[in-house]
Amino acid sequence: MSDEAQHAQHQIDYVEISVRNMREARQFYASAFDWRFNEYGPNYLGIQKDGGGESGGLCLAEKMRTGGPLVVIYSNDLDMTLERVRNAGGRITKDPFSFPGGRRFHFLDPSDNELAVWSQVAAGPDED
Repeated sequence: MSDEAQHAQHQIDYVEISVRNMREARQFYASAFDWRFNEYGPNYLGIQKDGGGESGGLCLAEKMRTGGPLVVIYSNDLDMTLERVRNAGGRITKDPFSFPGGRRFHFLDPSDNELAVWSQVAAGPDED
């Protein structure tokens, strides 16, 4: 696939997550989500995409910022992912809740970044 074909005009292309401790962050995301990384020295890890390329990176930061966009990760099995996040050391900030078409929860990673995980809910017999 050409480099141009991997990128779409005006679409989210890359998400960079600031972290306080690179080793701890790498271990957390690998354990919770099976993420793999490209190493670019001690201050940056690229998050590998299946099929090639990168979807984002972990960047070592001296000072953490709060707020900003919420990174939302998809899961085929929300309850399994919730357990993996907990077992990896994530702190749940919003327990799983339902919304039209799905469920999600929010958590803090070891650097106190808030992220969310969501899963689709199949339409039941009473739903369109």
